[in-house]
Formats: sequence, structure tokens, C-alpha cells
Amino acid sequence: MPSGNEQLAIDFCGMQFNTPLVLLSGCVGFGEEYTRVKGFSNRDVGGVCLKGTTLAPRLGNVPHRIAETYLGMLNSIGLQNPGARKVVDEYLPKLDFDETRFIANICGSTIEEYVEVARIFNDSGIDAIEINISCPNIKEGGVSFGNYPEMSAKVVEACRRVTGKPLIAKLSPNQTDIVENARLCIEAGSDALAVINTVMGMAIDVERRRPIIGSNQGGLSGPAIKPIALLKTHQVYQACKDKRIPIIGQGGIASTNDALEFFMAGATAIGIGTALFYDPLACKKINEGIVQYLDKRQLGHVTKLVGALELNSGAVEDCGGG
Repeated sequence: MPSGNEQLAIDFCGMQFNTPLVLLSGCVGFGEEYTRVKGFSNRDVGGVCLKGTTLAPRLGNVPHRIAETYLGMLNSIGLQNPGARKVVDEYLPKLDFDETRFIANICGSTIEEYVEVARIFNDSGIDAIEINISCPNIKEGGVSFGNYPEMSAKVVEACRRVTGKPLIAKLSPNQTDIVENARLCIEAGSDALAVINTVMGMAIDVERRRPIIGSNQGGLSGPAIKPIALLKTHQVYQACKDKRIPIIGQGGIASTNDALEFFMAGATAIGIGTALFYDPLACKKINEGIVQYLDKRQLGHVTKLVGALELNSGAVEDCGGG
């Protein structure tokens, strides 16, 4: 039986991942910030999603941009970034592509902007491109595209025409039918899906009677959204499993048990985000826990867990009321 990372290494859209863990966009800057943390190693993760990048530099939203909530975090950064060309010319050369795979996260206010950013990264050494069609904290572009399946598909289709690199469509939970969105993105040329982005939320300062977040609302992440993310991952997997499209399951994952649940719901890889802010070494612990789980049950490889959920027989779907 394989041991160590051999049990965790996976193929994801033709990319070889050291482990099924992926560091999520917005949580690790442009890829080198976490390498400064003592004990952290990029070899503990399969991929690193770089911060959301637009064509031109962006200053981002007005403060406050982050607010801690019960079991979660609201953020409304507003895609602050130096622009795609600078990322390619100045940031990518500093990354060690021998350690892990690096994934660009591209954003835009128009389809044409998405295409141009995809084109810039296509001419770089980046391993894959994540299309951020579901950013919840910019006033134009991301939200509109991400919440309408047909618009999401148009963005994916347009990007597909200018790159041969693996495309990952990042899906929004803030829409009526995430399954339809997933289906259309796959038909448009997406090689993989990331399920889910953050959930829209608000926090209020009762003394000031004002929202804490400067832009009034933001994306909620952390353990509070895990049940939502788990269900959406399961729904998308069930609808798309015949197409064998890999899914990065993400949303509130902070422990081995969280990761195991997402595998069973249908995720091929596991996205780690908010947990990194309070435990930068979470990935190492989760990897060790997964291997222990596999060994205890004599399962040779982590892929044995993907989609292993057995639904309760005779269950009837309802609105969840009491």
C-alpha cells in the first residue's frame, strides 16, 4: 500500500498535485506570502490560486474590508491587485513551480476584459486559470456574470477560445440554480469547477447604526458556510459526475473531517481558505489526518473517497422547516 503523499497525489485536469489541497484565491496573495511562515511548505498542497487579477491595476474597496463574524469572516476587498501584466512579469518569476502548481484567478468587468487577462496568462508559465465569474464584492462584472448561467457560459466560452490551459469556473452560491450554471460552464469549455465562492452577507455596528463593511456587504466565508458549500458540491457532483469533471470543493473547510465530508460529497480536491488566517499550518494537519483515515480503513488512495456518500433511502426532500 502506498504511504505518505503517494496516497494523496492526484491528477487534476492533467496537472499532478502533490496533495488534493488547494490554497484559495485571496488568502495567500500572489503565492509567496505563506512561504515565509515557519513550517509551511508548498509541497503540502497540490495547487495555489493566486489573488484575483484584473487587466488594469485596482485599488480595491473603501475600508473596512474585513469583519469577523460568528464562525466566519466577511470580506469586501474589491479585487485590489497590480494588474495582469505586472503579475506575469514581476510576480510569477519569483514562484517555485517545482514545488506545486500555480493557478491564476482572473476577473473582469466585461467579457472582453476576461479574455484579455486570460490571453496574458496563457502566454505565461501559469499552470491553469480559474475564472472568477462569481466575485461577490465588486459592483460590476463578477456578480452579474456569476449569478446568471448564460452569462457565466459566455465568459467561459470566450476565455476558452484564447487559452489551451486548464480552465476552472468558480461558481457562485448566490444564484437560483448552481447546477444549471455548472452544466452550461462545462458545455462552454470549463475543464473543472470550484464550488463555492463566498455567500453574500452583512454585519452591523449597532452603536453607529452602520454596516461594518465599507461597501455595506461582503462575501461570507469560514465554518458558517460549510453546510451550504457541502450541499452545493454534492448537487453539482450528482448532476455532472457522468462527465467526469473534477470539482474543487470549498467553503468553511478547517479540519480533516471537513475535508473528508467534501470528498464524499463529490469533491476531487479541497480548497482551504479562511482557516489559513488563524492556522497557517492547517494543510499539513489535514493531510496527516486524511492519511490516517485511509490507513485505518485500508483504503489505498484518497480518490477512493470521492463521491463515496451513500444517501439515506426513502428520504424526501422538503423545505427544511420544523
